[in-house]
Amino acid sequence: MSRLNEIKNIYFIGIGGIGMSALARYFHAKGTRVSGYDRTRTPLTRELENSGIAIHYEENPELAPRDADVIVYTPAIPAQHAELVYYKENGYTVVKRSDILQWITEGSFNICVGGTHGKTTVTTMIAHILRHSGYGCNAFLGGISANYNTNFWSHERNVVVVEADEYDRSFLKLVPDIAVITAMDPDHLDIYGTPEEVENAFIQFSHKVKPGGALVVKSGLGREADLNNNNRITYSYDHAGADVRAVDVMVRNGSYHFNVKAADWEIGDVQLHMGGLHNIENVIAAITVARQLGITDDAIRSAVDAFKGVRRRFEYALNNGQHTLIDDYAHHPEELRALISGVKSIFSDRKMTLVFQPHLFSRTKDLADEFAASLDMADEVILLPIYPARELPVEGVTSSLVLNKMKLEHKHVFTKEQMLQYVTDKKPALVVMAGAGDIDAWIQPVKETLERSGG
Repeated sequence: MSRLNEIKNIYFIGIGGIGMSALARYFHAKGTRVSGYDRTRTPLTRELENSGIAIHYEENPELAPRDADVIVYTPAIPAQHAELVYYKENGYTVVKRSDILQWITEGSFNICVGGTHGKTTVTTMIAHILRHSGYGCNAFLGGISANYNTNFWSHERNVVVVEADEYDRSFLKLVPDIAVITAMDPDHLDIYGTPEEVENAFIQFSHKVKPGGALVVKSGLGREADLNNNNRITYSYDHAGADVRAVDVMVRNGSYHFNVKAADWEIGDVQLHMGGLHNIENVIAAITVARQLGITDDAIRSAVDAFKGVRRRFEYALNNGQHTLIDDYAHHPEELRALISGVKSIFSDRKMTLVFQPHLFSRTKDLADEFAASLDMADEVILLPIYPARELPVEGVTSSLVLNKMKLEHKHVFTKEQMLQYVTDKKPALVVMAGAGDIDAWIQPVKETLERSGG
């Protein structure tokens, strides 16, 4: 912790990223001078600017501070970025976001949530239960909590709840007291090479749990036997062999009512006002962690009842009885499968139009068959062009690669403008928009189109 206290001036390259902005808020709250660069101004960067953090949007070393003690960058920043190159060539302390998280968590009790999908929601649920119950924690989230409209908060209790990102093996720098693993599906194969290497990294993560700690892991994961077996607790929505699971699940007015059952305890009448059966499973993981911390059943039940979700995780942008528009961050085949299943569990009587923006050429190429199979579960699919993020185009890899593998009859590849025109013409009753790129910028235009169309 001592090196953190020595930082008086910190600069973030890519400050508008969800993880980077949480760290910027952390240092700003400590009284450290914080500034940063990002490529474009967004609602998130505006919030940072409004709090007093200086941000510029031109890649220019002349605009970057010369007196920064530490430079933090995200792996999404290209190695040839002019400011990053300047700082490295001139002897500055330049570290990744994961290094800063490692420094922050060196002297704290850490609850670290990893998984190729589900981790943002579970992290936010855990942090919310700890905050709502009065237990208290410092939270570093990979999404915006709808309850508090932020991805970071602090507390005097020296407990940290943090999303453990597997990209670039960043999560292996963390040392959990309690670790959660939600999934180990193939992803980031541009980094790992093979699905087995992804699994190996999660196995390594599980063995970083401190002595006397706990590992909370989704039941039925492949290679479960290789995971740390010291105080390992499995959870599931409905897997009979899990240590903790849901029973007596019912849907009432779009909310889930269920009991959470373990071998030696049970919490009855849990109410979750967040769509998607997978989110019942996510909240079971969060409840299991809360039980490990000794939080009472009543406090857990009250916190779950008050949970409003995470921005862009099964978020209702519109639900007026005539039209429903759901916004979700799903960008992996398993996330799409869970999203579509969850929507169908609530809106079984409506035809679903799914608008999906693939994220990364490498992920689309590696998982094209899996994407096609998941998307086939919808009634109608509109594929937008691939969002490249940090990558350059790959020959032969476009959204049509996925489209041509799909068996669904009603499928299209549209530009965003064509998609909006299609929604305007067809006025679908149920639209689900999914992806991790910039598709969220089109939520408002689609919402306004549906609202104008009336019935």
